[in-house]
Amino acid sequence: MSEEMKQDPSFGSSLALLDALGIGPVWVRRELAVEEAVEASAAQDAVALPEVASATQRQVPVPPPEAPAVAPVARAPVTSDAAAMPPAAAPSVPAPSAPRVRAPVDEDGGPPSWLDDMNFATSMEPMPIPDGDEEEDAPAVDPVIARIKSMDWPQLKQQVSECRRCGLCNGRKNTVFGVGDEKAKWLFIGEGPGRNEDIQGEPFVGPAGKLLDNMLLAMGVKRGANAYIANIVKCRPTDDNGRDRPPSPQEVAACLPYLQRQIELIQPTVLVALGKTAALSLLGLDPATPVSRLRGSVHRYQDLPLVVTYHPAYLLRTLNDKSKAWADLCLAMSTYQA
Repeated sequence: MSEEMKQDPSFGSSLALLDALGIGPVWVRRELAVEEAVEASAAQDAVALPEVASATQRQVPVPPPEAPAVAPVARAPVTSDAAAMPPAAAPSVPAPSAPRVRAPVDEDGGPPSWLDDMNFATSMEPMPIPDGDEEEDAPAVDPVIARIKSMDWPQLKQQVSECRRCGLCNGRKNTVFGVGDEKAKWLFIGEGPGRNEDIQGEPFVGPAGKLLDNMLLAMGVKRGANAYIANIVKCRPTDDNGRDRPPSPQEVAACLPYLQRQIELIQPTVLVALGKTAALSLLGLDPATPVSRLRGSVHRYQDLPLVVTYHPAYLLRTLNDKSKAWADLCLAMSTYQA
């Protein structure tokens, strides 16, 4: 409260009472409010600027920024009925900026000495990137198979008679190369030689051979005339008791190049696979595939039509399936005519 108001007899007692209650006057004159705001702003600047300067001097060894000048507050004309004017806001002081970090230097002002120890030439060398698409080494080609692919009939027969590519050679009496017309249109392929074939060195002799001859005659074909008969393997496979057994996949793989070369030399029109082993070996199918699933349709082997039917030895044990075998032969004849 101003001293003039306290001395005024009309306001003195009431203003003193308000001061005692801690309320003070509810209004002041405009010129008094402006003067008090200017004085408070100047006092605030006087306190804030030394603190900012001292903080800046501690952080960065550079001269402190100049404090922004406070614009003088213009006095408004005083009128008796003017509304009370709120105190003017104090000007804001910008916060001190973060100190700049400088690169290390030596005492003479040059770059630090530890930079000389770095080998920039090594760090700039290109790093080799491993190539994940490197081609694997090609599998080695069996030189025997490579020679077989270029053999003629005499060379191929000689090679089979001397073959020791699998263990079947240890128990054989004769190799069974094949028999028939070397330019035949029909090629019949069985599983492997049995006991009689191993003794005589010719495929399909004995009861199974006689049944096959009858099947050929029903088709109008004769053994040795426009027909060739061969097997998947050229030696007799037997079990520990000396009985016939199907050849193993390893034995088939060792002997199949001979049959493939025979097919290339004969160039038949239609192939007839006699039995499961012959069909699966030529078509490369799962060993569990039954013959019944392969019958009734024409398959392809190296662009040649291939018909699957039962083996003559199986038909001797299962007479009811002879009619199915005849249906397979009729399919082969229609394919041949087409």
